[in-house]
Amino acid sequence: MKTKVWLWIVIAVVVIAAGILVWNSQKPTPPAEEVAKPADVAGFNPDLFVYAGAGDAETLDPSKAYDTASSEIIFQCYDNLLAYKPGSLTEFIPMLATEVPTVENGLISKDGLTYTFPIRKGVKFHNGAILTPEDVEYSFERNMLADPVGGPMWMLLEPLLGVGTIEDYACQLAGVDDFSKVDEKNLIKTAQAVMNAVEVKGDSVVFHLAQPYPPFLSILARNCSWSVILNKKWMIEHGDWDGKAETWTKWHNLELEEQTLFATAMGTGPYKHISWNRSNSTHTLEAHADYWRGKAAIKTAIINNSVTEFNTRKLMLERGEADAIYVPVENSPQIEGTPGVNLIRGLPRLNNVCAIFNQEINAVDNEFVGSGKLDGNGIPPDFFSDINIRKAFCYAFDYEAFINEVVLGEASVPYGVIPKGLSDFFDEKGFQYSYDLAKAEEYFKKAFNGQVWEKGFKLTLVWNIPNTTRKTACEILKHGIESINPRFKVEVQGMEWNTMLPRRREGRLPMVFIGWLADYADPHNFVYPYLHSKGDFMSFTGGIGRAFAAREFDALINAGINETDPQKRIAIYTELQKKSLELAPHLMLYDAYDRRAHRDYVKGFTFDPICPAQYDLYSLSKSLK
Repeated sequence: MKTKVWLWIVIAVVVIAAGILVWNSQKPTPPAEEVAKPADVAGFNPDLFVYAGAGDAETLDPSKAYDTASSEIIFQCYDNLLAYKPGSLTEFIPMLATEVPTVENGLISKDGLTYTFPIRKGVKFHNGAILTPEDVEYSFERNMLADPVGGPMWMLLEPLLGVGTIEDYACQLAGVDDFSKVDEKNLIKTAQAVMNAVEVKGDSVVFHLAQPYPPFLSILARNCSWSVILNKKWMIEHGDWDGKAETWTKWHNLELEEQTLFATAMGTGPYKHISWNRSNSTHTLEAHADYWRGKAAIKTAIINNSVTEFNTRKLMLERGEADAIYVPVENSPQIEGTPGVNLIRGLPRLNNVCAIFNQEINAVDNEFVGSGKLDGNGIPPDFFSDINIRKAFCYAFDYEAFINEVVLGEASVPYGVIPKGLSDFFDEKGFQYSYDLAKAEEYFKKAFNGQVWEKGFKLTLVWNIPNTTRKTACEILKHGIESINPRFKVEVQGMEWNTMLPRRREGRLPMVFIGWLADYADPHNFVYPYLHSKGDFMSFTGGIGRAFAAREFDALINAGINETDPQKRIAIYTELQKKSLELAPHLMLYDAYDRRAHRDYVKGFTFDPICPAQYDLYSLSKSLK
């Protein structure tokens, strides 16, 4: 269905780049002093691109990476089967596949359950190996069986097996309620089901879906790090899954650093991943000389995510020590008019930002919950399980002040978990929260049968360094809450991104301030992670939060993705949007725009509203002309 997202992205041109990180086992990592540097203080070296970002990758493994910091590195070095047609988020062009499947060309079955992809010949991996259909098959099977907790594999498991996690599928087969109880016979059957869902037929790879799935092509396309193509032989040689149904559990849900691709990669994309200096959060990439679409114009790229202070990044840009930098919206005015710098504002990113309420906090040795009791010196683990608390927090945030004064008007008040760019799927005249301290007081007085109002509470809000926009959001919420009752105490604490993510998964953070960038332009990609009990946001809100989501949202979300009638889908997502505010599982902060700042000699930049990377390196060149 064509939605109003097109009104937002008429300026967007989606560039078919390729890529994820590549570790070249034949080439040692260069020492720091040998890494390429700008030619002079003016910063102009046509063979080098330096980007100064903020917040490093958590992992380079496509089965696990589900944050933009990780995905933007993966994006540069791997290819997908398809890419979006320039200027579109619903039409596709071939990439590693040679044709886009349709019912008309016979590559999609009439019942919508079988998709066939002829695989391109002659494509080289970074180690010189030639791409085969078996590589494609292995990539999907390996990632689905790995399925690390909190990763993106639900997007493949849902259409192919009808489940949110591979453990769910195994439990269903075995008729048990816990993965640890699944017997060996059903573990093997689970792997066989995955291997039957993706199979090689001649020069093609065939996917067998469990149900019709409207956005299936979207989850295979460029920008989707979980569906990039790996090299089977290289993976096995480096200790990953051996491709056998009997052995898969050895590689399932591994710890980050135990995964083969944690800090390395092997893809077919335009850039090789040469090194990741984790001590200074710097990635070095080198153009793939044998890239099937032609070698990239820029030979070396350095992604430096260690520069947490904006003024330092700004100075690097002004001196030409960086070709492009990450600019928070509140710092945009400091870049305006800088000689030799292009600042592009108001870019319509398809994303939103929220604060997740953790309904069952892991309070063991947890400094963020104080005493862990409702005694004025902390909060109990189930603090946010009370809807009155959640609604009170939603009314205590000054949305208009935040939008006008912090993000300089480059945002809007949310209508729920589905962002404004997909407004054909909900009622724009519907309810929105507003800053209303009287309402907040009313709900606080109801919470926990009046005990919250009488005893007060103390908790810590955590924001990810260096995202000062989220820091300010925390401070605005703190101000609103503390002004209601002197017994209410809120502290604000910064934390590095790669430290914050594990704390979120452990359930230790009372609230998590986090954003969601669309994986693909469909409302399901927002309602599932935000609201489903297996989704990325609700799955770490404790047993209480997951049970709440299962009870209130799961059935409606499942109905929405299985519905092929456009008008019925709209009705379902309209109801989900409404309930996402009425039941307040999250404090929806804002729907945002984006911006880019780079030297004026950087050529070829095009904006993609759902690309995880700030820049598609393959599209860039540098020229003083």
